Amino acid sequence: MPGAGSRGPGVDGRLRLARLALVLSVWVSAWAPGSSAPSSSLSPAAFPASAGSAQPPPADRCPAACECSEAARTVKCVNRDLQEVPADLPPYVRNLFLTGNQMTVLPAGAFARQPPLADLAALNLSGNHLEEVSAGAFEHLPGLRQLDLSHNPLSRLSPFAFSDSNASIPAPSPLAELILNHVLPPEEQRDNGTFEGMVAFESMVAAALRSGFALQGLQRLELASNHFLYLPRDFLAQLPGLRHLDLRNNSLVSLNYVSFRNLTQLQSLHLEDNALKVLHNSTLAEWQGLAQVRVFLDNNPWVCDCYMADMVAWLKETEVVPDKARLTCAFPEKMRKRALLNLNISDLNCDPILPPSLQTSYVFLGIVLALIGAIFLLVLYLNRKGIKKWMHNIRDACRDHMEGYHYRYEINADPRLTNLSSNSDV
Repeated sequence: MPGAGSRGPGVDGRLRLARLALVLSVWVSAWAPGSSAPSSSLSPAAFPASAGSAQPPPADRCPAACECSEAARTVKCVNRDLQEVPADLPPYVRNLFLTGNQMTVLPAGAFARQPPLADLAALNLSGNHLEEVSAGAFEHLPGLRQLDLSHNPLSRLSPFAFSDSNASIPAPSPLAELILNHVLPPEEQRDNGTFEGMVAFESMVAAALRSGFALQGLQRLELASNHFLYLPRDFLAQLPGLRHLDLRNNSLVSLNYVSFRNLTQLQSLHLEDNALKVLHNSTLAEWQGLAQVRVFLDNNPWVCDCYMADMVAWLKETEVVPDKARLTCAFPEKMRKRALLNLNISDLNCDPILPPSLQTSYVFLGIVLALIGAIFLLVLYLNRKGIKKWMHNIRDACRDHMEGYHYRYEINADPRLTNLSSNSDV
């Protein structure tokens, strides 16, 4: 006799029939009139779920205008004329390319999502016609390490674009690499390209870079092709961790106002294709004091006159400039294409001249003396009648005095008058 726990063939058959009936009933209800195509809840994995439970949208969805690769954790939305950041970005994305679109404004919290894009590390927004980046535009991206905003006509870059818009003291940004190549707005948006417009643009970029301590961890900064004329004072003061700075293909004419002293970790500084004419001792001394730095200076219009003497002497001794053998004179004409390393002090026409500070002192002294002389002449003119009378009195007094001397001389010279004078005395 079978045990109590054993089942016969008839019992197993009834169980299989019951399961088949359940599957058929669910399938028939799903295809009933008025219902849509079978949903993903009918997949075999969904049967253990309780009936009527709502399923969340799949986490690996891809925006319609983009191409996604979950294996590479990359999303590309390139040349799709997007006007805003897609709302349905997959949370697995690590590399996001949003290039060649029509996003003119990047508002605060543009990448805020649920669940958050916590793994997004590289964001490329180049070539999007961006004109404005608002404060806190990159909030809710705790893993963002690389940001590329190149080739956007940025006319409004908030000082808090790379920090928390709601914090009074900005929290440190995770950014390690910031690329801002060719972000110069068109001329009609910067006072027709005037000097004031360029200064305003440079100040705007500088304000975003030194907002609090948000970019203390930044290691690479690229600012090429922005037509910078001067670097604003304290431009690099809040970037102590910087290792690579690219300023090539600008219009820099001087580095007098910027200090590199606090960039103790700087390894490469690119200044090629600018308008530098000479580098002064203060800048050269700062570079020499940085242990790891290498400075690239090729394709600048160096002026080989007496002011170049200190720089030439420094180049011959230093190893800071790897391309120093390629540096050549641009002016004057007779020195064109002469290598700086081959110049001697006699080639630079260093005539003895006064230092500029002493020249200024002498000019000021000459102006003061001229002013005193003018005042003296004015006093003489106003008192001309009194001076004339005084001169006449002096002339009469001198005449009387000279007549007395003349009379005594005549008496002493004539013996008769001398004897007469003696007898008269007797």
